[in-house]
Amino acid sequence: MTQNKVIYKNNQTFGNYQNAFNSNISKNIFGEKFLQKLPEILFITSYPTRECGIATYSQDLISSLKNKFTCSFKLRVCALETNTEKHIYTENVKYILNTDQASEFSYMAKTINEDSAIELLLIQHEFGLFSKNEFAFQNFLETVTKPKILVFHTVLPRPDAVFKAKVQQIVSSTEAVIVMTNTSSKILQNDYLISKEKITVISHGTHLVSQSGKELLKSKYNLTGKKVLSTFGLLSSGKSIETTLNALPAIINQNPEVIFLILGKTHPSVVKHEGEQYRESLEAKIKNLKLEKNVRFVNQFLPLADLLEYLQLTDIYLFTSKDPNQAVSGTFSYALSCGCPIISTPIPHAIEILQNNAGIMIDFENSNQLSKTVNLLLSDEALRNSMSLNALHMMAPTAWENAAIAHALVFQKISNEISLQFRVPEINLNHVKKLTTRKGMIQFSIINQPDINSGYTLDDNARAMVAMCQHFELTGDFENLASISCYLNFIKSCQLPKGNFLNYIDEQGNFTEQNNETNLADSNGRAIWALGYLISLSDIIPDYLVNEAMDIMQKAMLNAHEIHSSRAMAFIIKGLYYSNLTNPTTQNLYSIRHLANRLLQMYRHEANNVWNWYESYLTYANSILPEAMLCAYLATDDAIYKQVAKSTFDFLLDKIFTETRISVISNKTWLKKDYDNNSKEIGGEQAIDVAYTILALNKFYKAFNDEKYMQKIDLAFNWFLGNNHLNQIIYNPCTGGCYDGLEDVYLNLNQGAESTVSYLMARLAIERLKLSSKISLDIKKEVYELAI
Repeated sequence: MTQNKVIYKNNQTFGNYQNAFNSNISKNIFGEKFLQKLPEILFITSYPTRECGIATYSQDLISSLKNKFTCSFKLRVCALETNTEKHIYTENVKYILNTDQASEFSYMAKTINEDSAIELLLIQHEFGLFSKNEFAFQNFLETVTKPKILVFHTVLPRPDAVFKAKVQQIVSSTEAVIVMTNTSSKILQNDYLISKEKITVISHGTHLVSQSGKELLKSKYNLTGKKVLSTFGLLSSGKSIETTLNALPAIINQNPEVIFLILGKTHPSVVKHEGEQYRESLEAKIKNLKLEKNVRFVNQFLPLADLLEYLQLTDIYLFTSKDPNQAVSGTFSYALSCGCPIISTPIPHAIEILQNNAGIMIDFENSNQLSKTVNLLLSDEALRNSMSLNALHMMAPTAWENAAIAHALVFQKISNEISLQFRVPEINLNHVKKLTTRKGMIQFSIINQPDINSGYTLDDNARAMVAMCQHFELTGDFENLASISCYLNFIKSCQLPKGNFLNYIDEQGNFTEQNNETNLADSNGRAIWALGYLISLSDIIPDYLVNEAMDIMQKAMLNAHEIHSSRAMAFIIKGLYYSNLTNPTTQNLYSIRHLANRLLQMYRHEANNVWNWYESYLTYANSILPEAMLCAYLATDDAIYKQVAKSTFDFLLDKIFTETRISVISNKTWLKKDYDNNSKEIGGEQAIDVAYTILALNKFYKAFNDEKYMQKIDLAFNWFLGNNHLNQIIYNPCTGGCYDGLEDVYLNLNQGAESTVSYLMARLAIERLKLSSKISLDIKKEVYELAI
C-alpha cells in the first residue's frame, strides 16, 4: 500500500478530499466502481422482450430504481419463460427459468443459494405464471435461503379452503408481501389471515408526463377535430371492448366527431390458443354497426413514448374490464397519469382511485350507462378538465419515482446490507424557461402550466437572476445571459424614483393593488441580494449588465438603512457581501456592520440558555439570518459575528434535522420560543426553506470545514428527492419543476416560480460542491486507495 501513497503539498487538501469521499454526495462523484461490491436484488419475473403486463411493469420498476438510487444495489433479472415462449434479452437478465420444467425450479434454487452476490429476491407473482408447476414453485420458495419479497398482482377474495392454504403457504415462505391496493391488503388480512405487518401497499407505478398540447398531438396523429375515446392494452375478451362498441351508436348520434382508438395488439397467449378470433369478432361488430369511420385499431405493442402521446390526446379514457376480481390495471394507471378523464367498471383499483371526482364508474358490461356517461362528459369541458386535474393529484404518489422509493424502503427493511443513496438528477432548466416570458418570470403554475393571470413578482425574478448567475458561473452557457438580462430589467422596472422597489406586477406590466397591502421590505432585500450577486461575477458577466446592476443597487441602498425587517436586513447584508467581493467600498463595509449590529442586538435581546435565536419565533427563511451574520464576519473579520452565526445556525439545525432527514419549520404554526417539543405540526414545508438551508450549509461548510454541515447538505437535498415524511419526490424530473409544498398527507403539485427556482439554487449548490471535489481520475484512484 505504501508504494501507492500520494504526497500532497497541502495536507489540508487531502483532508478535504478524504472528507468529501466519505460524504454521500461524493459517492455520486467518485462513482460505483470505487466502492465495495454492491448487493444484488434478483427480480424473478417475466421480462421484455416478452410482451405482457408484468414484464413491462418489472422493466419500469427496474428503470425507476436505477434512476432514483446510486451506489445502493445492483438489479438483476431471472426471466420466466415456457417451452413455447422463449426470448432474447438485451439487459439485466442474469438467469432464465423455464416454468414448464419442474426440475428447473430446484436447479435455480440451488444456483441462487450459491450465488454470493445475491442479497434478496423480488418475485412478481401472477397465478398463471406458475400454474403448471405450483408444487415446484412452492418448493423453490422453501429451498431458497435468501430473503424473499413477493409481489401479488392478483388477490382473489373469498377463497375456498384449498386455495386459501396454498396462498398462506406461499406467503409463509417469504419475508414480505407487496400488493398494489388497500383492497388487496384487506383481503389478504381478512380472507387469508395474513399479518398486516407483513404486507406493504405500493400502488402500480405511473409515468410522470410533461403535458403536451392536446391539439398538437391530435394533429400529429391525424385526429384534428376529433373527440377521442381510447382504451389500450394487450387485447383479450376480458377487456370487453364490445361494451364500448355497443355504446358507440348512441354516442355518435350526439357527437358524430367521436373516434374510438383501440390501442394494442392481441395478447400473445391469446394468439397461441385462439388466434385473432377476438379481434376479428370486434371487426365484425364494427362493420355490423357501421362504425368503420369511428373506430381505429392501432394493432401494435406501442413504445412508451407513443403510448403516452396517445393518452395525452385522449378526451375520455374507457376501461371496461368485466373481471370484478382484477385487483389492478397498469393501463388504467397510465391513463390517469396523463390526465385522462376516465370512465371505468368497478374493479378494486378503480373504486379506490376514482373518488373525489377523479372519474366515473359504470356497471360491468353496461353499454347504456357508458353511452350516457360519455355524452355527459363530452358536453361538459369544465367537468372533464376538473376530473383531469383531480386525477393528476390522485396519481402523484404513484409516480414510478415514488414506487421506486417505496420498494427500496422495503429492501432496506428486509436486508441490513442495503444502504440507500439517492441519485442526483441532471440539471434541467425546462420549467424555468417555460415560466419565463419577455417580461420576466411568471409567479404561479397550474400543475406545470404557467398561469399568466398570476402575474409577476420582484421576489421570483430576483431569485431567478441569482440562479441564472450561478448557472452561468458553473457552465459558461451564454444563453443564460439573455435570462439574466431579462430578470435584471424586471428588477429595474420595479424600482421607484426614490430607490425602493414594488413587488407585484400584472400580466400587462402594471403595478397591482397588492403592493399597497403587503409589507415589501423582504422583497427589497431580495432585490439587493440579487444585484450584489450579479456584481460579484463582474469578471465573467458583461460590463453593461454589471454597470446596470451597480446603478440600481446604489439607488436602492439610499433607503436600505430604513428597513428593519430581520430577513430583509439579512438579504441586504448578503447582497453587500457579494458586491464587496469584486467591488469593495468603505460604504459597503459600513452598511454591513450597521445591519449586522442590528441583528446582533436582536439576538442579545432574545437569546437565553434554551433559545439561541434573533427573534421569539422561527418562521420562514430562517437560515438567511445566521448566513448573513457569517457573511458579515467574512466581510469584516469581526469575531462576534462569527460566534453568533455559528451558535444560532447550530441551534436552528437542531430544530429542523433528525439523524435521517430535514423537516423545516411548518408554515401552519411556526415555532415559538415557548414551544412544546411534541407539538411540531406535520406538513407546511416549502422548497424555499430547504433551499436556503442548503445555501447556508454550503457557506458554513466552507467557512468552518466541519463535516457535519456537508452531511446535512446531503440530507437536506434528499428532501427534494423523496427523503421526507411522505417518502415522495418534491422535484419533478420530467418537467424540471418543483412542487409548491409538502403537506401532512399530500403534495401541492403546482410548480410555481418560487419552488422551482429554489430547487434549482439547491441543485446548483450541489453541483458546486461536486466541482470543488473534482480531481483527475488518477488522483481519485490514489485517494481511494488511501481511504481504504
